Amino acid sequence: MRFAARIATLASAAALFASVGAMCHAASRNIEPQDNVTRAAPIPYPARAEDWPGSGVIRVFAWMKDNRNFFWSERDIKRGSIVFAGDSLTASWKTLESDFSGTKVANRGIGGDVSRGLLFRFEQDVLGLRPKAIVILIGINDLTARQPASDTLANVRLMLEIKQTQQPLVPVVLCTVPPSANPNAPVDEQQRRLLNQGLRQLAENSKLVSIVDLHAALSTPQGAPDSQYFSSDQLHLSAAGHARWKQALLPALKAAGAL
Repeated sequence: MRFAARIATLASAAALFASVGAMCHAASRNIEPQDNVTRAAPIPYPARAEDWPGSGVIRVFAWMKDNRNFFWSERDIKRGSIVFAGDSLTASWKTLESDFSGTKVANRGIGGDVSRGLLFRFEQDVLGLRPKAIVILIGINDLTARQPASDTLANVRLMLEIKQTQQPLVPVVLCTVPPSANPNAPVDEQQRRLLNQGLRQLAENSKLVSIVDLHAALSTPQGAPDSQYFSSDQLHLSAAGHARWKQALLPALKAAGAL
């Protein structure tokens, strides 16, 4: 994975509060925000760092716009799906629909995405589908960019708060960040541990949010990537890794009433 990262300043609190306020107003009328109804394309990524919600690193690559335009083109047929939101670990799950045959799913992973990027597109790409449930796996690119776990957790917390404000009855499954050992994408393991601990705490303290410990599911007893679950880059999942992820998800999705 290549990382042409632009390190950003903290986003404008006023812009964030205005965005959340608009969503609250729309939720009170039980309709999608008017902007989503009338737009011909998704809201473009902001040009200025101060216009992004959340905190930490920002990444925008050319394919991200194409991905989001495709998501937009199929938003009507994907309403009511279990929505999988994240980065390339999710985007690379090409067999998601067949693996969940008989269940409506939508893959909203974008390669290279970070938690701040998912926060920006969360309302349109995820909540705009009026999902049956949401599965979130995000944070590996934050870690490879040396972003503190606290920033990633703050961004995930904002997603959960927006979800709770706009669609409070939708269950969420948070996934811990898996192990990795790609020499071109090194990670501070202490920050990975802090991030995964924080995700568990967020799930414990949030309504209708559960945790799937994907890190444990894909690790050796020593905490390293279990090679059978990973591709040769020791970062992305193999077919067996996606099967293992599904196996770990099923109890949580059933308990949430999504299956």
